[in-house]
Amino acid sequence: MGKVAIITDSNSGITQNEAKDLGVIVLPMPFTINGTEYLEDINLSQEEFYVKLLDEQTINTSQPNPEMVMDYWKKALEEYDEIVHIPMSSGLSGSCQTAKMLADEEFEGKVFVVDNQRISVTQKQSVMDAKKLALEGLSAEEIKNKLEDDKFNSSIYIMLDTLTYLKNGGRLTPAVAAIGTFLKIKPVLQIQGEKLDAFTVARTPSQGKSAILNQIEKDIVNRFGGTKTGAGVSLHVAYTYDDASAQTFKDEIVSRFPDAEFVYLDPLSLSVSCHIGPGALAAACCKKSF
Repeated sequence: MGKVAIITDSNSGITQNEAKDLGVIVLPMPFTINGTEYLEDINLSQEEFYVKLLDEQTINTSQPNPEMVMDYWKKALEEYDEIVHIPMSSGLSGSCQTAKMLADEEFEGKVFVVDNQRISVTQKQSVMDAKKLALEGLSAEEIKNKLEDDKFNSSIYIMLDTLTYLKNGGRLTPAVAAIGTFLKIKPVLQIQGEKLDAFTVARTPSQGKSAILNQIEKDIVNRFGGTKTGAGVSLHVAYTYDDASAQTFKDEIVSRFPDAEFVYLDPLSLSVSCHIGPGALAAACCKKSF
C-alpha cells in the first residue's frame, strides 16, 4: 500500500499549525496589498489582513505560482508515493485548472487533483474525509473519485454585513450598493457547486440567520436524506472578523439541529473575505458520506 499525501490550500481555513497536527500540507494563497506580496498565514495573519482591509488598502488575490505548487508536490513525493491535491472550487478560482494541468503534464500517475467545488469549511471537511480514506488504504485516485462523486452533497450560505466590498470588487454597481447600504439590506449568498450566487435578502441579521437555518433544514431533508433534527450531516460555521457573533450563531445552529455533528467554527479564508468584507456569517452543511 502506497503512502498518500493530502495537500490543500489555505482557502480551506486550515492554518499551518493545524496542518502539522493533522498531518496534511497547506499551500498558502498569495495576495498583493498596495503592491506588496503576501502569503496567507506565512507573512499575513488574519489580524494583519483585517487591519489592511479596514484601512481600505488595495487588496488583490491571485492563484499560487505554478513553480510553488510543483515545489510543494516534489517535496511531498520525497516522503509519499502519491498526492491528493484539494484546491478551492474551480468555479471560484483558476487555481484548480492550473493544478490539473500541472498534474497531467508533469506528475501523471502521482498527483490527483480533486475538483469537488468546495471552499472554506466544506473544503476542510473534504480534507478530513481524504485523510480518513487514505488511512483506510485507498489509493490517491480512489480518494479523488470518491470526493468528486460527493461534490454536490454540501451547501454554504453566507450573510453579508455590507455590500461595499462586492461593489469594490466590481460585482455590484455603485448605485445598487448605495441603495442596499441605505436600506440596510443583508444579502444572503449561497455556494452550491461551482458558483457564488445570490440566495435571498434580509432586513435584519435575525431574518438572515432564520432564512439560512430554514434552507439548511430543507437541504438536510430533501437533498442529503437526513432528518429535521440534523441526523446524517455535519454542520459548520464560518465568519469574517466577528468571532463573537459566530459563536452565537453556532449556538443557534446546535439548538436547531441537535442530532447533527457540529464540527468547525472557523474564519473564512482571506480570498473570500476580501470580497465580502468583515461581519459576514456563514453556515455550511455536509452529508456524512464516509
